[in-house]
Amino acid sequence: MPIPGNVERFHCEGEGMRLLLCALPLCAHGFYLPGVAPRDYAPGERVELKVNKLTSTKTQLPYEYYSLPFCQPSTVENVAENLGEVLRGDRIMNSNYELKMGVEETCKILCRKELTNTEVKEFTTRIEEDYRVHWVMDNLPSATKYVDETNPNKPITIYDLGFPLGFRGSTDIPNTKEGVSYLNNHLLITVKYHKDQSFEGARIVGFEVEPSSIEHEYSQPWKGTETALKTCGGSAGSAKPLAMNKPGEVIFTYDVKWEDTKDIKWATRWDTYLLMGDEQIHWFSIINSLMIVLFLSGMVAMIMMRTLHRDFNRYNAAEVSDDVEEETGWKLVHGDVFRPPKAGMMLSVFVGTGVQLMAMAVITMIFAVLGFLSPANRGGLMTAMLLLFVFMGVPAGYSSAYLHKTLKGVEWKKNIILTSCLFPGSVFFVFFILNFFVWGEKSSGAVPFGTMFALLLLWFGISVPLVFLGSYFGYRRKNVDFPVRINQIPRQVPEQVWYMQPAFSIIVGGVLPFGAVFIELFFILSSIWLHQFYYVFGFLLLVFIILIITCAEITVVMCYFQLCAEDYHWWWRAFLTSGSSAGYMFAYSVFYFFTKLEITKFVSALLYFGYMGVAALTFFLLTGTIGFYACYIFVWKIFSAIKVD
Repeated sequence: MPIPGNVERFHCEGEGMRLLLCALPLCAHGFYLPGVAPRDYAPGERVELKVNKLTSTKTQLPYEYYSLPFCQPSTVENVAENLGEVLRGDRIMNSNYELKMGVEETCKILCRKELTNTEVKEFTTRIEEDYRVHWVMDNLPSATKYVDETNPNKPITIYDLGFPLGFRGSTDIPNTKEGVSYLNNHLLITVKYHKDQSFEGARIVGFEVEPSSIEHEYSQPWKGTETALKTCGGSAGSAKPLAMNKPGEVIFTYDVKWEDTKDIKWATRWDTYLLMGDEQIHWFSIINSLMIVLFLSGMVAMIMMRTLHRDFNRYNAAEVSDDVEEETGWKLVHGDVFRPPKAGMMLSVFVGTGVQLMAMAVITMIFAVLGFLSPANRGGLMTAMLLLFVFMGVPAGYSSAYLHKTLKGVEWKKNIILTSCLFPGSVFFVFFILNFFVWGEKSSGAVPFGTMFALLLLWFGISVPLVFLGSYFGYRRKNVDFPVRINQIPRQVPEQVWYMQPAFSIIVGGVLPFGAVFIELFFILSSIWLHQFYYVFGFLLLVFIILIITCAEITVVMCYFQLCAEDYHWWWRAFLTSGSSAGYMFAYSVFYFFTKLEITKFVSALLYFGYMGVAALTFFLLTGTIGFYACYIFVWKIFSAIKVD
């Protein structure tokens, strides 16, 4: 991707923005995003290699790197973490790998360990569960390079995050036995760097690890890291793999290779990780969604331009004419259409929470599109979402309180408490229960109680007071005057045909909003549960806009049909029509679980369905609120345009 401005001269190679602001004069003095400024290494300068965690798509339970008996430095130091990193299970620590810029190493000994039977079983278990090791160097995650040669004319290079902890023996792998686990104890670390006249030293632009398993041998007495190993150099390829079937000696070694690359610059070094997906599929998703929007827009245009226009002419002409014409259609329910619904308290609470989620989602995506929440900023996305949800308590309280007042509600204290506590409390309860199971598995994904307390502090210390503040302004706002009067006696709703029954219309109404997003949903689920990077926030913002339009249009169409059938109970129906798309979302997540994932553990399955249930609830409140406000505006507009005695 071309970068505007003289990047090399102004040093505007900032990760994430890429750099949107480099075209501005401001960039002449240098513009860097916090924590992602380039670092220049002098020849021979130490390059710190940090260890992160072990992950597996089979268990979904991350573990600290040093939870296994790897070589440890004399003092293990935790790198500063943000809230998002803690919730993701990241535990970044120092290591005793010695890397110096431009200095290559061959078969350098890291340490020798005598593994006990218990430690061997720990390694074996993690290898059987397909765990991968994750490291960090200069804010770049480690990756393993594979070459897909299925097409001989155009081989494709594929990068996977991390590297395998080990492998299972088979008849296809030389010198291995079926069913035996082998540990990758020798690593080829390839570091790519870039040099340029515009800066001194070198910048790291790539970090690859190629693992292998070697049962090291040596003839002389052990002399620590100075010991000469016989299984290095040219003989390494024919060495026996290191089997994890009995206690004994394990020697951890590594090679270091440095590659000077001209093609990759510091500003584009993340492309290796971000080009793992296929943008054509994202475009297909956008086109698919646009087709749905065009179809719905056509229906809405037909209703607005033809049917409604004809209705207005007929109703208003009947008022002018001396002839008495019997009222028909949606005008019949004018005296009941704004009658407060049952459970108006819960409707206002749901709508208020939906507004909070909508504000959080929109602001998060804007920041993500601008590059502030790029993968280079680990944990930044989750931290931003949490903080924005907390600070969006003001619009939540305002929307909930004003709607509650509009629906003639009087229990304002109950409304404020439910708005500030019902959804966050439900999510926190699920999170707290699941955390106990993760903690029982001794996973690094278990959130410490200190972090739990911090979350409670954010909730009760910031979010709840802000909801109270928003509610204060909502209740102080002047009472709304409906365009038509409400009759004292409710009108009887005639018997509805089967396709206008609430259950059927709600179920049908959720199909199109889900259809607009389900392709993008596949990528989001893959990024969460298959540990892939999700970075196409521009596509996501487009899909989100299409989702808003789809939810609004399908709700308006269904609401019009409902009013024409003389059914004025539209308040909850409007919320549930678009909100029912969350049911399809959860059903799709069940399908994804059985077709794409290989989860076998009970705790892992519990985590999956627990968190997907929370995601479906969030989607329900978000889409339901969009549909409700679209229908509310629609009903207000059409009944404002007719004359009623």
